[in-house]
Amino acid sequence: MTNRTLRRLVPAQTLGLLVALCLAGAVPAASSAIAAGPIASRPRVASRAISSAGWASSNWSGYAISGSGYTSITGSWVVPSVTSSKKPTYSSSWIGIDGFNNSNLIQTGTEHDYYSGRAHYNAWWEILPAAETPIGSISVSPGDHMTASITKGAGSSWTISITDATTGGTFSTTQTYSGPQTSAEWIQEAPTVGGHTATLAHYSLTTFDPGTVNGGNPSLTASEGGVMIQQGRQVSTPSAPDGDTDGFNMAYGSAAPSPPAS
Repeated sequence: MTNRTLRRLVPAQTLGLLVALCLAGAVPAASSAIAAGPIASRPRVASRAISSAGWASSNWSGYAISGSGYTSITGSWVVPSVTSSKKPTYSSSWIGIDGFNNSNLIQTGTEHDYYSGRAHYNAWWEILPAAETPIGSISVSPGDHMTASITKGAGSSWTISITDATTGGTFSTTQTYSGPQTSAEWIQEAPTVGGHTATLAHYSLTTFDPGTVNGGNPSLTASEGGVMIQQGRQVSTPSAPDGDTDGFNMAYGSAAPSPPAS
């Protein structure tokens, strides 16, 4: 386990604001609730972001859709491997509801970190503002195929489920959640560790495919994709949506990968 305390979104910035701040040589001020890291420091970073996504953040990348009444989300992804690093680095792949445009969030996913001289992998679930709960019953390894779902039941009851389809390990829990249900996400994240946004681990190509929302195709569009920028450098980039608009690839760095085959 890491010394993570709380996974919180550094609010996504629109690319228009990102470009303006870069051209002015400015760095966004801290959020009233959450200290935001630098989004970008040079115009050339902004131009790369414009070509590959519709939003940017210092800790999220992937796809997020906004609307109302999101009551279920599913996702499938391949657990990436992480490269060794001199300093601790961290990454997560997950699905969730809320968090993109509000301070609530219900989510589940996998962790892929490098610290203490080796890589660490695990599954987890979380409902803000509580810290993530590791799932000891699932043993996660790079290359494993994960499937997950978050589904609203009666009242404020929600069921979180995640399965390692490669090993057969599975977990499910029913929890109380009362967020506004105004966004749904498939995300590659640099989590919060010790109160600060962690340095993103150098992860291998990650495929999110397929995904659903409210039982149907999410109909992803390129403008719903987002890149991660840390210390003035674009470090995580999604592909365009695949042909049937329910999946995408994620790559470490600034180059957008090709989308997965439909």
